[in-house]
Amino acid sequence: MTLSTRILAEGAGWTVTDFRCEAGPYDPSFEEMHERSSIALVLEGAFRYETSQGAADLVAGSVLLGNRGHCFQCGHDHSWGDRCISFHFAPEMIEQVASEMPGARTTEFARVALPPLGTFIPLTAHAGTLDAHSENGAFEDLSYRVVETVFATLAEHTMPAVSVNDRDRRRVADAVRRIERKSDSALTLSGLAREAGVSAFHFLRIFRDSVGMTPHQFLLRTRLQNAALELRQTVKPISTIAFDAGFGDLSTFNRRFKRLMGVSPSDWRLGRTAAA
Repeated sequence: MTLSTRILAEGAGWTVTDFRCEAGPYDPSFEEMHERSSIALVLEGAFRYETSQGAADLVAGSVLLGNRGHCFQCGHDHSWGDRCISFHFAPEMIEQVASEMPGARTTEFARVALPPLGTFIPLTAHAGTLDAHSENGAFEDLSYRVVETVFATLAEHTMPAVSVNDRDRRRVADAVRRIERKSDSALTLSGLAREAGVSAFHFLRIFRDSVGMTPHQFLLRTRLQNAALELRQTVKPISTIAFDAGFGDLSTFNRRFKRLMGVSPSDWRLGRTAAA
């Protein structure tokens, strides 16, 4: 298995690490342990995450949650490789944030992961634009925003655990890869279901139960995250980015972008956030 890790930044009570894995279905998984409370934003790929608390299939946009001292394994039964930006927190930092968050009754995460919800798109997109040359303050700010958003989401959402059989997990993994590669194309539920060899209704159910959202919602999330990265990393016109991402209408792109990111595309490009 090829795994590369690089510490991007660290400060009092927090560390941010870039994890890149090239493992595939034939590579063994090894048991590891979370030495600190961990939150990982999945930027690319898909993998299976298993702990003593449960298991989850993670895709781009998902959020991995790890409690300090808990052992875990990650595997790629139906996929190849992934990239995560992982935030590791000392107990005192987690306790500080939890004590000031309404509804946070414990410093331990009650779930092993969160699906790719819209609230995490700005954080994931922001994390994807940072590197080891970025200012330490940017990482510290993002670290607090990430743990705050996780606690707020856990307090707000009660999401029951679901069970998807191995064959359907493979179907979903294949569909996720197709959406990520072809997010600018006119992908449809019926088309994805036909490739998976199941009915549209069955495919909708297994995708939603595995990923946490419908195929169409995941397609939109992928397009918006790709556009957010392009806005920060290039000087292309906003209209070009919108059309290249798969949006056929600029006004629709502007509206959806602002609804999920909290700011307009032009404000996002300038580095402004909803909290600014």
